[in-house]
Amino acid sequence: MNNAIESSGLSKSFGSARAIRNISFSVDESEIFGFIGPDGAGKTTLFRIITTLLLPDEGYVKVLGMDSVTDYKKLRKEIGYMPGRFSLYQDLSVEENLSFYATVFGTTVKENYDLISDIYSHIEPFKKRLAGQLSGGMKQKLALSCALIHKPRLLVLDEPTTGVDAISRAEFWTMLGKLRKHNITILVSTPYMDEAMRCDRVALIQKGEILAVDTPRKIMLGFSRKLFSVKATEKYRLITALRQFPATITAYPFGDSVHATFTGDIVDPGLYDHLKNNGVTHVSVNETEAGIEDRFLELMNKTA
Repeated sequence: MNNAIESSGLSKSFGSARAIRNISFSVDESEIFGFIGPDGAGKTTLFRIITTLLLPDEGYVKVLGMDSVTDYKKLRKEIGYMPGRFSLYQDLSVEENLSFYATVFGTTVKENYDLISDIYSHIEPFKKRLAGQLSGGMKQKLALSCALIHKPRLLVLDEPTTGVDAISRAEFWTMLGKLRKHNITILVSTPYMDEAMRCDRVALIQKGEILAVDTPRKIMLGFSRKLFSVKATEKYRLITALRQFPATITAYPFGDSVHATFTGDIVDPGLYDHLKNNGVTHVSVNETEAGIEDRFLELMNKTA
């Protein structure tokens, strides 16, 4: 299988601030590849380099077999880009936005309608509505339709579901899955760890550096200790008390519980008395399977 993206030693700084450092990775054709990390991790800078909008300070990236610097004119015709912020014309209607982007790339909505039909059908009944008057989920679908209307070989999505309701997020990922039949490579970034499970492979990124690259399952299996889910009535008091316990290595909030690791991978019998003495009641402790977020936090601690 050929590489849709091949990066080696990419670095980029803005003044004294290093945005990305020595980034190397590859993405297979027709793969859904995710960059997972918090705000400020370097995802947007990296995506702007890949989409030829920024020049790297060091290293290179080949996209669809072309150099992102010297072949930028050819590349831009083959890339669909959906930036993090809604960037369409808010004073144009839905159909006007779509027609405009089709015209820019020398095509028509009719010519490539089959590519966007699953997505655009959700908003087509509102095609006369101004883009600025759409809901968050509808803006998302319009932006994706505009990014796809010229039938790109690579689709780059920078945090496409940030600020969108849970139902629209789920619908969006279902749509991405359906794009596989069109042999489009998808590069997506997200701060949501649950979305990592929808990707073929993911790269965990923090402070401009890649911490790990693999399938979501293999990354989770890389967690190095036994993990325990601890629950109690008052979670904040529970976290504080756990972090004060001598045998605790890590304790992080996770949903309605706290995920904790302990020295020797066992729960010291003295833990229960310690929690009770700190006013923590109705405690339950159970071993649990590590998720992407747990592995991400573990890797962050190793590089801190």
